Amino acid sequence: MTIYVDNTHLGRHVTGLERITLELFSADALAPLDIVPVTATGTRQMVTTQTLGLPMRLATSSSILLCPGFPPSPLLRPFASRVLPYIHDDFLVTRPAELNRRARLYMAGPFKLALRHYPRFLANSNDTRRKLSAHCRPDAEITLYRPPVRNVFGLSANARLARSGEPNPLRLVGLGTVEPRKNFLAALSLLSALRAHLYPDATLDIVGRRGWGDDWDRLSSAAGVTLHGYQPTERVKELLNRADLFVCTSHDEGLGLPLLEAQYAGLPVVAPDAPIFHEVLGQSGIFIDTADPAVGATQVAAMLATGDWRARYAALAAANLQRWNALARGDRDAVIGLIARLAA
Repeated sequence: MTIYVDNTHLGRHVTGLERITLELFSADALAPLDIVPVTATGTRQMVTTQTLGLPMRLATSSSILLCPGFPPSPLLRPFASRVLPYIHDDFLVTRPAELNRRARLYMAGPFKLALRHYPRFLANSNDTRRKLSAHCRPDAEITLYRPPVRNVFGLSANARLARSGEPNPLRLVGLGTVEPRKNFLAALSLLSALRAHLYPDATLDIVGRRGWGDDWDRLSSAAGVTLHGYQPTERVKELLNRADLFVCTSHDEGLGLPLLEAQYAGLPVVAPDAPIFHEVLGQSGIFIDTADPAVGATQVAAMLATGDWRARYAALAAANLQRWNALARGDRDAVIGLIARLAA
């Protein structure tokens, strides 16, 4: 039986959606299973293949389909028992106001339809699995498939450990598309609180393409903020290496892969006090209420006041990466077994 993987969304900027597909659904990741990637060139061919081409493949064969990117087309519903969607988060059903027009029109409807009718899913975290259970049919099988985290930027904590424990200036960095759901305005509020009372020269570097909404315009005029847009790997490495803190202030995440990737630099990670971030960061995170930047700034200052904070958080980051990757290795075995069972 042929095992198709929907790769039609690849070939754009490599953001979280694309990285997960490349990491978890490649031939190497799913070996010894024999997979057949389905690709597309350009948006028009992507839409045509997802909407018509993939259903046609399943209608004319006994193959199965893995959907690690976009929600499965409504025309795939008759073949739901042979389609395995990978769920990154539940934004499409829980936070419609934070979606751009294309996502609302093209993705939200098929996602809701799949949740109501499909018998099984893969999920990227325990938190995503818990949230999905509220929307899926009662007998739906949701299998964890957490991604292993590689050192994609070639980072090292060694040089960081030799720096002074009193950074001047204090450098914050964040990664992600600049759009409302990433809530970089809360990171700006945290920066402003730090600059107003404790670190007047503190800066915030944001790496990620411009998304929808007016957050980019509001950030671009803020003191201490630099918007870098989408950057190649070497430039991201440079910005992470010179930073003192990694900051995430998203309203929510299905996983938050950049937080883990940044830990290869030994960076302390500031994140919202929410279940998904506790799941991802374990004991290594600095958890704040993003609605109260003054208190968040006080927490950060208290951490920086300890003389050994660089070494301590570098050790916590290394231990957390080891913990996470061990969980991911266990998930892979279960997923290979599930796909093999469907293919049989």
